[in-house]
Amino acid sequence: MKVSRLPSSWQNVLADEFDKPYFQQLQEFLQAERQSRVTFPPEEDVFSAFELTPYEQVNVLLLGQDPYHDHNQAHGLCFSVKPDITPPRSLINIFKEMQADLGVNIPSHGYLVSWAKQGILMLNAVLTVRAHEANSHKNKGWEKFTDAVIKKVNQKESPVIFVLWGGYAKKKLKLIDTERHTVIQSAHPSPLSAHNGFFGSKPFSQINNALKSFNQPEINWQLPDL
Repeated sequence: MKVSRLPSSWQNVLADEFDKPYFQQLQEFLQAERQSRVTFPPEEDVFSAFELTPYEQVNVLLLGQDPYHDHNQAHGLCFSVKPDITPPRSLINIFKEMQADLGVNIPSHGYLVSWAKQGILMLNAVLTVRAHEANSHKNKGWEKFTDAVIKKVNQKESPVIFVLWGGYAKKKLKLIDTERHTVIQSAHPSPLSAHNGFFGSKPFSQINNALKSFNQPEINWQLPDL
């Protein structure tokens, strides 16, 4: 895990984290893990969300929990999969709600890079996972790092929209100044909970309405064909 892959804007705001004992231990754990286990995403993709959305461009923070853990799925953005991979069910539910909310077409792929390039930091709370073992890298230090990321985004002078889907994400509410920033929360889009408050929550139009009120460009949610 090369910190050098982080763009300079993120290296500057997160500089204090890299010398902390937990971060050193996390790096040692990941080095050992990659030597002995198949780990996702590939090392060059771990910090993709930061590469695609520099600190100064973050207008929205969408929080996921854990990378996808099957081959060729995860590439460093929450909920997103590589171009030639069938979208998982949570992502299909996101697309269904997006269509119901905005009328956009359901895309043929689940590669969400175009969202990240428009100022959405697509952050998982944990950035790596062992193959086929969900949550296998939790409590190894990633959460401390991504909490620091949330706190730094919270410190931005311009207002940010924090999107928290599901109980795990909602626990991060305590890190956010809700007086200055906008929080959009609902049930998680997973098949287990989407019918309990995700469907019908209209997060996409809510995000764009908030961006408009901040005089920021709205997101074009329609994914381009690949």
